Amino acid sequence: MRKLTYYIACSLDGFIGDPKGDATSMYKFIDAEYLAFMNAEYPETVPTQARAQLGIDAPNKRFDTVIQGLNSYRLALDEGVTSPYAHLRQYVATRSLTQSPSPDVELIAEDLVGRVRALKAEDGDKDIWLCGGSQIAGELVDEIDELIIKSYPQLYGTGMPMFGGAGFEPRDFVLDGVRTFGNGVAVRTYTRKR
Repeated sequence: MRKLTYYIACSLDGFIGDPKGDATSMYKFIDAEYLAFMNAEYPETVPTQARAQLGIDAPNKRFDTVIQGLNSYRLALDEGVTSPYAHLRQYVATRSLTQSPSPDVELIAEDLVGRVRALKAEDGDKDIWLCGGSQIAGELVDEIDELIIKSYPQLYGTGMPMFGGAGFEPRDFVLDGVRTFGNGVAVRTYTRKR
C-alpha cells in the first residue's frame, strides 16, 4: 500500500500562509544548507522548471504522484506553467476548473477521498505527495499516512491553517525524526498511528 504524505511548510503556529495563502515571508529562510538538504532528500518536490535552473537531475526519490488544490496549482498557472511537476503524475482537486489546461494534469472534481484511496492501492515503490492546500488536506486528513512538516521560525497569528475544515478530532502520529538547520528551520517527520 502506497502512503499519502502531506509535505508542507508552515509557521510555528501551524499556518501554511497568510489568510489568502501567501507564504512568501518564509522564503528568506531558504539558505544554501537548507536548499541542499531539500534538493537531495526531496528532489521531486521541486517544480520541473526550477529543477533545470538548480541543476537537479535526480530521479524521483520518494514520490511519483502529486495532489494539490486549485489555489496551489494556480501559483504555477499565474506564471504560465500548466504542468508544474511534469516529472510526476499530477492531480488537481477542484470543482471550479472544468477543463485541465494540460494533458499531463488530471482534475478531480468528485470523490477526492475515493480517488486517493485508489491511488494508494496501486502497486509501486513510490508514494503520493499531498502538496496543498489547506482545504484539500482537511478533506483528506484521515487518509494521510505521513506528515513532513517544514516549520519556519515565524509566528503568523492567523492565516491559512494546515488543515482547513477538518473539525476537531484528535488523530495521533509518531515522531520519526527531526532535522534542524542553522537558519532556524526544523523538518519534522511523523507517521500516522493506526
